[in-house]
Amino acid sequence: MKLQHLFVTTFLVVTGFINAQNKEITLEEIWGGEFRQEYLQSLRSLNNGKEYAVKNFDRSSNTMNVDVYSYETGEKTRTLISSADIDGLDFFQDYTLSDNENKVILSTQVQSIYRHSTTGIFYVYDFETEKLTSISENRIQEPTFSPDATKVAYVFKNNIYIKNLSSGETIQVTTDGKKNEVINGVTDWVYEEEFAFVRAFDWNKTGSEIAFLRFDETEVPEFSMDMYGTYGQQLYPTQEVFKYPKAGEKNSEVTLHLYDVDAKKTSAVDLKKDYEYIPRIKWTNNPEVLSVQAMNRHQNNLDLIFVNAEKNTAEIILEETDDAYVEITDNLTFLNDNSFIWTSEKDGWNHIYHYSKTGKLLDQVTKGNWEVTQYYGFDATTGRIYFQSTENGSINRDVFSVRSNGKNKVQLTQKRGSNDADFSADFTYFINSYTSATMPYEFTLHKARNGKKIRDIKDNKALLEKLKPYQLSNKEFSTLEVNGNELNMWTIKPKDYEATKKYPLLMFQYSGPGSQSVSNTFYGSNDYWYQMLAQQGYMIVCVDGRGTGFKGADFKKVTQKELGKFEVEDQIEAAKKLGAREDVDAERIGIWGWSYGGFMASNCIFQGNDTFTMAIAVAPVTSWRFYDSIYTERYMTTPQENASGYDDNSPINHVDGLKGDFLLIHGSGDDNVHVQNTMQMVEALVQANKQFDWAIYPDKNHGIYGGNTRLHLYTKMTNFIKENL
Repeated sequence: MKLQHLFVTTFLVVTGFINAQNKEITLEEIWGGEFRQEYLQSLRSLNNGKEYAVKNFDRSSNTMNVDVYSYETGEKTRTLISSADIDGLDFFQDYTLSDNENKVILSTQVQSIYRHSTTGIFYVYDFETEKLTSISENRIQEPTFSPDATKVAYVFKNNIYIKNLSSGETIQVTTDGKKNEVINGVTDWVYEEEFAFVRAFDWNKTGSEIAFLRFDETEVPEFSMDMYGTYGQQLYPTQEVFKYPKAGEKNSEVTLHLYDVDAKKTSAVDLKKDYEYIPRIKWTNNPEVLSVQAMNRHQNNLDLIFVNAEKNTAEIILEETDDAYVEITDNLTFLNDNSFIWTSEKDGWNHIYHYSKTGKLLDQVTKGNWEVTQYYGFDATTGRIYFQSTENGSINRDVFSVRSNGKNKVQLTQKRGSNDADFSADFTYFINSYTSATMPYEFTLHKARNGKKIRDIKDNKALLEKLKPYQLSNKEFSTLEVNGNELNMWTIKPKDYEATKKYPLLMFQYSGPGSQSVSNTFYGSNDYWYQMLAQQGYMIVCVDGRGTGFKGADFKKVTQKELGKFEVEDQIEAAKKLGAREDVDAERIGIWGWSYGGFMASNCIFQGNDTFTMAIAVAPVTSWRFYDSIYTERYMTTPQENASGYDDNSPINHVDGLKGDFLLIHGSGDDNVHVQNTMQMVEALVQANKQFDWAIYPDKNHGIYGGNTRLHLYTKMTNFIKENL
């Protein structure tokens, strides 16, 4: 009897241990933050190059602090500012130091407008006088110190204002701003989304001039969205109305202006040519010379223009042309002599170039069949340029330095995977952020001169320990030969995988121009979802087809004027090749994607109906005629010029091909890819008498999140996969 009891007890202990080592991932864990990584909070290197500032929130006291730490030791040296010590301000959300670090702008009551834009109530705190000054009683945008921190420029209701912090006087620079008509100093919707900036004004080096853009969007067509609100709180829907230029439609008329701060005078700048876009303005180190990047509507001709503010003259310094399009970046950097660093794909790969102040090429700094993926900056003391690249493989990233003449290149990171760097102000140190498919983020401090590690800062070993009982599958990297190209691929195989078994296959992709979904990085939320599906017997694969990035300009730009043609061909052919493998059930291949990926998933199940048996499209573009001008025309030109490119590759025009199971999902408040896309697809499917499933998430934007929304969405998608694949 005792022996039997001992056997039962031992059996239960062993069984419990085995079960503990075979935990199943749940959607509640994924979207409840159970697997969240620890990150290094956003930091700012201080001017002395020896210290950095980090924002820290104390939940117990509801206090926000900006604390200062030593690079060398990691020890806290002081608190720069604390909301507990500021009379008249209980809390702030973010901060911006002045160039000389004697004042700080504190943001409160921040509310989002679109992807990047916000409004808020802002204050200036003077460290020397310990005085707190309200910039405006109104909700304003983009408050920005003058270089000497004596003034703040900002935008309110589409007009620019300047506040003198000494006298308290506020001057209104522009007066014609009006919603949905004229915008001064901040960008319109399409510039914000596609050129990725909001503040469209810039102080010169002495604070004597402000350059700004003016957007006349009077003739831009309006788009409206009904917002339904919370049940029981809103009887009638409200309507969001904003200017949204779709492909081929009228854009804002954008003009450049200079404001003389002392004379209180504004003058328009004649750029001498008719440009459709002005995606960047930036003062050079000469306070009288403004750099302007201006483009044609096709975005295949970019001029770098120097404007002499004193004479109000414009001169083209550099011209970039491309058969497809020219990329816009923030890499333009002016050296002390006003020569400048520039990045370009003109030799077929993205590389760094050094030009004189007159636009003469001095050196191609980097070269080779690999891409510069980030430009970090130039150290005037050593003459070295710091950058990130794919030199060690397109799915990997490493950090390098090189002299401005292209000589004496040094690799500063050694671990294979994805390395990113944050440099101190004087380029003495850098904090390396490292991750790989098997390693969550770890943060280490290094010498910028040679990459030598000084100390560990933070890691995610606790997360790795937490994940051990789940017995996750490896993410295996490989290449797949498809349509004459070696395509990058990752695979997550089912738990307890056996090569002799056949498994249902789910393919994920995004596929947009220049994108990358196959990278040597650790899990995001979707990866845990894939692991959950793998635990339930599914194989998950991702293939980066033609048109994706970091394998040269020719590979990326082959899809020009034909978005959705070669990318779809590659996914269908990849699925066929995978389906021919012994371990894949060719009768059970599904595909899913979000946004561009939803466009792709739709096209794949319609056009590859003998290959794919199931597809999920979330927030898809269903016709590029519905999407914005800047993004779409960059790759497609206009519908008036390229009607067949738009229509031949539109999922709406291929609904007759649907044979499998199709789930269509959208947020009704999506200001980016409008729900119009899904509604038009629904109507086409109905008229073709095709059965499908669909879901609309009220008032949700392109990210479809908030509250339990993501959990509900992924539960729906999981159930659809389990029922149909």
